[in-house]
Amino acid sequence: LRDDRIRIERMENHHFEYSHAFQLITDFYAREMPETTGPQKLSVILSLDKPVVCSLAAVITYLKEFNLEKILYNPSNFKQLSSETEYMTINATTMKNLEILQNQTDKKTKGSLLWVLNHTKTSFGRRRLKKWVTQPLMKCSDINARLDAVSEILLSESSVFGQIQNLLCKLPDIERGLCSVFHKKCSTQEFFLIVSTLSRLELEIQALVPAIHSHVKSPLLQNTLLEIPELLTPVKHYLKILNEEAAKSGDKTQLFKDLTDFPVIRKKKEEILDVLSKIQSHLLEIRKQIKNPSAEYVTVSGQEFLVEVKNSLKSSVPSTWVMISSTKAISHFHSPFIIENYRHLNQLREQLVLDCNAEWLNFLDHFSEHYHPVSKAIGHLATIDCLFSLAQVAKQGDYCRPAVQDTRREIIIKNGRHPVIDVLLGEQDQYVPNTTNLSGDGERVMIITGPNMGGKSSYIKQVALITVMAQIGSFVPAEEAAIGVVDGIFTRMGAADNIYKGRSTFMEELTDTAEIIKKATSRSLVILDELGRGTSTHDGIAIAYATLEHFIKDVESLTLFVTHYPSVCELEKVYPEKVGNYHMAFLVNEEESGEHKGSELEEKPEFITFLYQITKGVSARSYGLNVAKLADVPEEILKKAAHKSKELEELVNMKRKKLKSFADVWKINDSQELEKWISGYE
Repeated sequence: LRDDRIRIERMENHHFEYSHAFQLITDFYAREMPETTGPQKLSVILSLDKPVVCSLAAVITYLKEFNLEKILYNPSNFKQLSSETEYMTINATTMKNLEILQNQTDKKTKGSLLWVLNHTKTSFGRRRLKKWVTQPLMKCSDINARLDAVSEILLSESSVFGQIQNLLCKLPDIERGLCSVFHKKCSTQEFFLIVSTLSRLELEIQALVPAIHSHVKSPLLQNTLLEIPELLTPVKHYLKILNEEAAKSGDKTQLFKDLTDFPVIRKKKEEILDVLSKIQSHLLEIRKQIKNPSAEYVTVSGQEFLVEVKNSLKSSVPSTWVMISSTKAISHFHSPFIIENYRHLNQLREQLVLDCNAEWLNFLDHFSEHYHPVSKAIGHLATIDCLFSLAQVAKQGDYCRPAVQDTRREIIIKNGRHPVIDVLLGEQDQYVPNTTNLSGDGERVMIITGPNMGGKSSYIKQVALITVMAQIGSFVPAEEAAIGVVDGIFTRMGAADNIYKGRSTFMEELTDTAEIIKKATSRSLVILDELGRGTSTHDGIAIAYATLEHFIKDVESLTLFVTHYPSVCELEKVYPEKVGNYHMAFLVNEEESGEHKGSELEEKPEFITFLYQITKGVSARSYGLNVAKLADVPEEILKKAAHKSKELEELVNMKRKKLKSFADVWKINDSQELEKWISGYE
């Protein structure tokens, strides 16, 4: 965004000084907190790094302006933003390149990995899944716990899983609702909906406990499900207190069934009843005064306790009465007694509304004491929802359970497919499966060449996405897969500049590459797609060659390197055990390319059939003219290009022959060989 479209608030510098921050945090946790556990929590806070303490003090100051600071009362909920040991590193560039959360065409979710994996039934489950997808696990035991749970949902014949999934359908967004309760921003209707939903969930899961004990074997599923009723136990108490109709209509004055715990409201209601009974008793006196034994109070336009008198009988009305309204036939009056008591009644009613509002906020405060256990229970429901979603993915044809281990560095995939393209193509047009064998001890670098549009980028994305899916705890689209835990996936692909930052396409390319060089380790998966193409051929080849050699020799990461530079493929000879040359297979259509063989002048570009199959060896050419033909570049231009291509190729071949010939002559020692060389050269 440009500067004029953002509002920046700056905090005074002293807020970020440690001494000031220390003082503020000490006051906050030791004095302002309502509980006695403040000092213990304070010791946890002060053990944090100084910059964190300074930032926390600034956050407390900021949240106090909105009365939201109590969210910080419990430091046990604080989490490190990035915990390198816990999650795989997927930076923003990789997230974008692999289309993990949105596709690169129209930035929508459809066509992303999240879209393929998302079969969640709840909004909080969907948010949890998004977190899982962006934070694949690194701990082998955690990954396998998820895989065990998914396998069990997939293979179990017990009806308990169907019942649990039915519970998740049509749930409101209780996570968001709980948050608005905690911050006292919710209406009575919203509170009632959340509490009644949670109470129902507790009863229904409690009823399934025996079945869960006997039928659910996965520890992750069993523990998560059994904890939910325990965590939700306090909720039903709050439901009993509420009057359902009043909660649904938003009437806080009738909200609480039993007023024993609400003495202020009870007292106010008694005072109101007292005044009402006085006004009712006064009716007898009014009947006498206007000599009408059947007179009753009427209410007109919100004005209560009006005495209705026909205009013909107005003379019987005492002069002290006040006329409130009249029509041609009748008039409405208030006696002095009613005026005084009605004013008092309205004051009491207003006070009752204020008292009920205050009690409602206190009531929400009391409920918020259970915020953390209830929040944990909702988190468990989200986890269950995600596991069911992953099981739904695993039900698709030809998905397998990956073998995940952290002892070996390897990515071995037999007949893997791209999870997204596989779904997009559907039944009729099957994606061509490909096999991958990367191993830290053996061949750990694949140099991939081949014609443009031959499927190179899809193949490398497929390997990365299968790795991500395996570490999320999902089944993967392959016949077999063995994944050694990867600590990060780093990618450099596509061409994009950043004009705002004054960075050209090539500068962006190299900035990304520099970051990968800094951050990748021997346990990372590095994917470089056409590095060096943004500059002159020689510089591009030199950068690509040197960078790849660095990854082979120094970083030792598992690497997929896509290139159109044949010179880079020579690294296979330098590091034969570690590097393999591959290409995407294709067929050159002989009829097309052979039609004009007689005419020297009229060259035609070859027509290629893509096989989308990864194959050993180097592809000598990229067949760019074939893509130009597919893109409907005019025929004359194609002919000219084909002619020029052949001319340049002949020139290069001639130079190569001369060089070879020169090298040969350099080795000649006797006259006979020299004569033979001269005759051959001529």
